[in-house]
Amino acid sequence: MITTDFAPGSPCWLDLGTPDVRAAAAFYGAVLGWDYESMGQGEDMEGGMFRKDGKIVAGLGKLTEEGARSAWMIYYGVTDADATTQAVERLGGTVRVAPMDLDDWGRMAQYSDPLGGQFAVWQPGTNKGVELVDEPGSLSWTELYTSDASAAKEFYGAVLGWQFSDMELPGGGGTYSLITPDGLPEERMHGGVMQLRVEDLALANGRPYWHPVFAVTDCDEAVAKVTENGGSVQMGPEDAEGVGRLAVCLDPANADFVVLTPAGD
Repeated sequence: MITTDFAPGSPCWLDLGTPDVRAAAAFYGAVLGWDYESMGQGEDMEGGMFRKDGKIVAGLGKLTEEGARSAWMIYYGVTDADATTQAVERLGGTVRVAPMDLDDWGRMAQYSDPLGGQFAVWQPGTNKGVELVDEPGSLSWTELYTSDASAAKEFYGAVLGWQFSDMELPGGGGTYSLITPDGLPEERMHGGVMQLRVEDLALANGRPYWHPVFAVTDCDEAVAKVTENGGSVQMGPEDAEGVGRLAVCLDPANADFVVLTPAGD
């Protein structure tokens, strides 16, 4: 589970880069019940916050990087963004955005892992992160698709101090590696690593990619809203034993995410 005490190494923030902020705000409002709060003035709506029941659940901004695909960026909490940056470089990763202060809110940096998977870190100041997690309409899990799970575990384990435990997927589906922050019990697992073939990573041109899993009260209803509002479904809805009912979805700009109704809900 993800909690808002944001222990080091756990996900604490996420934001979406999209070519059309207004369209994305309408889509996620319909699918997840989010309200969009612009941080700018006028009609441009270059960026802002998503809220669920008044609590911040994610950020939204206009995609400005040349050639970049629309995608969710997941931020993991760290105590020292500069030391994390040094570790990323030492271990073969790439610094995409060098550590920078965002007023007194905190300090952030963005990276690519050695195979190209993009992620970010947040060193909190006055802003610790999102205000709602592990509830319907909020982040409940993070997931990395990669062509080399062993290399990913070595890199992220060294950079973010993660512990891993492996489980075999049913039906010969391979191994899934569960992620827990360093020193925390297994009930604080917050994500997983899934190895796929390079050709199965076409969404990111063969590179690894992270995506968020959002909890929903009714997976099938959420999927219907995805398709009704211009999105599409890559997989599901289907039941995963002990996990719940889930579907892998794309928004209208092809940013990927998962909706999950947890088992027992």
